Amino acid sequence: MDYISTTDLRTKSSQLITSLLKGMEISLIHRSKVVGVIKPVQKSAKPLTQEDIDNLKKLAKEQNAPKTSYKERERIYRKHLEEKYGKDLS
Repeated sequence: MDYISTTDLRTKSSQLITSLLKGMEISLIHRSKVVGVIKPVQKSAKPLTQEDIDNLKKLAKEQNAPKTSYKERERIYRKHLEEKYGKDLS
């Protein structure tokens, strides 16, 4: 499938999905003119390197966030919710 019309989008959507999963690009035709290209999402997930991890640790230290216990975080969060939504929150 190299192209698909706007009417075929409704009737041939399963073929469109199959083509996209195979990595194909499909031209979208409207009134005999190409109006766009439908292409699959490129997954560019790369693993973290040691340098990336070191940079994240450095950023975390720069934030200088206080260490809080789970109980303290829960108290702060509940206080925030009460201020935002009122005291009738369960």
